[in-house]
Amino acid sequence: MGVSIAFWIFATMAVAAALAVIAVRNIFRAALSLIILFGAVAALFFTLSADFLAVAQLLVYAGAIAILILFAIVVTPNFQFANRSNKLWLPTLVAAALVLAAILVGIFRTAWRTTTPADLPTTGDIALALFDQRLGFVLPFEVASVLLLAAIIGAIAIVREK
Repeated sequence: MGVSIAFWIFATMAVAAALAVIAVRNIFRAALSLIILFGAVAALFFTLSADFLAVAQLLVYAGAIAILILFAIVVTPNFQFANRSNKLWLPTLVAAALVLAAILVGIFRTAWRTTTPADLPTTGDIALALFDQRLGFVLPFEVASVLLLAAIIGAIAIVREK
């Protein structure tokens, strides 16, 4: 019962933070709302007994990505000014509605099954799936890390003074 209440509290917090990300006019406050959203999603993972995903969410998104976004905002000239409205709000609204429709179709057409904590993969199961010699994802995992490193080096090169 307590886990269910906590789940709905964090789900409400995540939705409110997501709405704040798109509704707040100040880009710095939107980034702070994004950090709250990442934290709420991590808490949702904890309530679903997905400890590995929760810790990964905190380390990767709430830690690294959020700090990188804040760093990019702070070093951008004139970041304190509000976001300017643009003429692309209608196509953006249509695209968002199409994505929402696709998500809802996926939710309602999926044959959901209930699981017990014993059915959930452990950290060892995830490690075997990632790093198994025959079927693992070692190469894509390493390529992703190299791409992230290249993005960080590129961000540093862009913000560095001439």
